[in-house]
Amino acid sequence: MSVEAKICGLSTAETLDAAVMGGARFVGFVTYPSSPRHIASNEVLKALGARVPKGVTRVGLFVDVDDALLDERLATGAIDLLQLQGNETPERIAAIKAHTGKPVMKVIKVGDASDVERGIAAYAPVADRLMFEAAGGALPGGNAKAFDWTLLSGRAVPLPWLLAGGLRADNVAEAVRVTGTRAVDVSSGVESSRGVKSVELIRAFLDRVKAL
Repeated sequence: MSVEAKICGLSTAETLDAAVMGGARFVGFVTYPSSPRHIASNEVLKALGARVPKGVTRVGLFVDVDDALLDERLATGAIDLLQLQGNETPERIAAIKAHTGKPVMKVIKVGDASDVERGIAAYAPVADRLMFEAAGGALPGGNAKAFDWTLLSGRAVPLPWLLAGGLRADNVAEAVRVTGTRAVDVSSGVESSRGVKSVELIRAFLDRVKAL
C-alpha cells in the first residue's frame, strides 16, 4: 500500500498546483487568524478550492470554530473535510458533523503515550479521521515540532489517521517506518520561511513519499 500525503497551509495558486501535480492526496487551507498561513479572504479560498481536481480532498483547518464561521467558509464550496485543531470536545465534534454534514478529522496533540490512548478513546467514536501531532508550540499546529514516533509503533488505531509534526523530505521515510502510518501531513517542512511555501520543497517531499 502506498503512503498518502497532505500538504497543509497552502495559500497561493502556484504552491497549490505544485501539491496537486506532485500527487498530494489532501490539500489544506488554514482558517486561523494567528497563523501565518491564514487565508482571510473567502474569495481567495473559493478560487483556490476551485483549482483542485476531483480525487484530491480539500481540507479546512479550524481552531475552536463557531458555527457562523464554519457556515461562511463552507459556503465557498472549497472544503470537503474539516480538520479540527483546537480543544474541541467529542460532543462539539458530533454537533459540527450534524450541523455541516461534513466529515471531521480531529487532531490529537501528543506529548506522551497517555495522550495517544486518551485521544483515541475520546475521538475515535465521533471523528472520521485522526491526526497525531506534537503537543506544545506557539500555534495549534505547524510548529515544525516532532514527537516520539515510537509512541505509535504497532498501535492499533480504529480510524484512518495521519502523522504530522516536524516532517520533511529527509525524515519522512523514517517516520513512516517507525509509526507504520499510511498518511503524512506537512506544513513547515515545505516552507522557505515561516508561512511561505516552496514549490521545490513541496515537490521534494512528495517525490520522497511516492518512493516509499
